[in-house]
Amino acid sequence: MIKEFKEFSTEAILKVGNEELLQSYTKSEIIVLYTFIWAREGDAIMEIDGILTTVEKDTIVVLTPDQYFKFISGSDLITYQFNREFYCIKDHDKEVSCMGVLFYGNSAVTPIVKLNVTERNKLDQLHSVFLDELDTVDTIQAEMLRMLMARFIITTTRLIKQQHNFDALDDQVDLIRSFNILVDTHFRKEHSVAFYAEKLFKSPKTLSNNFVKLKKSPLQIIHDRVILEAKRLLIYTDKTAKEIAYEIGFEDASHLSRMFKKHTSFSPSEFKKQLKPEPAGKY
Repeated sequence: MIKEFKEFSTEAILKVGNEELLQSYTKSEIIVLYTFIWAREGDAIMEIDGILTTVEKDTIVVLTPDQYFKFISGSDLITYQFNREFYCIKDHDKEVSCMGVLFYGNSAVTPIVKLNVTERNKLDQLHSVFLDELDTVDTIQAEMLRMLMARFIITTTRLIKQQHNFDALDDQVDLIRSFNILVDTHFRKEHSVAFYAEKLFKSPKTLSNNFVKLKKSPLQIIHDRVILEAKRLLIYTDKTAKEIAYEIGFEDASHLSRMFKKHTSFSPSEFKKQLKPEPAGKY
């Protein structure tokens, strides 16, 4: 079952469906759309950025448009997909506060939202309203659907903040969110904490102190994002390690190689080589 809303004047797209919506992703490719996948009745298996991932029952996985995705198995799923023309995450962040948490957060970890019975029932009701509204074609349909998506994003953002103890961080949350967004914007050129601290009008030490409760330093988050991008390019393109190093801001490819090996135990070339299957008959 797939229901789709299109607004030709703006090229906005919203798709709501089940696992059928994911079955075109038979090989790893950029998912292109903001995507929520809710495993309602059983586990779902997928590959996200080259990592085999099991999404357990009553959990929602959240994907951003630049992630690589392959659907392997799962049934009784609920899937929402939309483009920035339908709902611009950045433009609406004051309303939903999801930037740097649900989307464009610590990009080395794909956000997973867990649901209890109460939360599941609330989202079940919201899903029913979504389906009704998709069948109601009138002049305010687009606005109604955007309002429903905002409500869904707000609900899942609140849940992930609670589950990662963000509420205990109070005023630090906005700073952490802003840092995550900046890293995702500038990581291809800027790898120093000092650059991001200056953008946030903080000293590097003050910025680092705000991350103590997260048990991950600002520098670790920057490096995680760089390594994730390097892995994506190694897995899904034919670019050499040297080309990748230049693309993500290293004038000397050996600098990326050292960082990559520290994080993965492989050099970029070793990582690329171990992705290739052995020739037939070789043991």
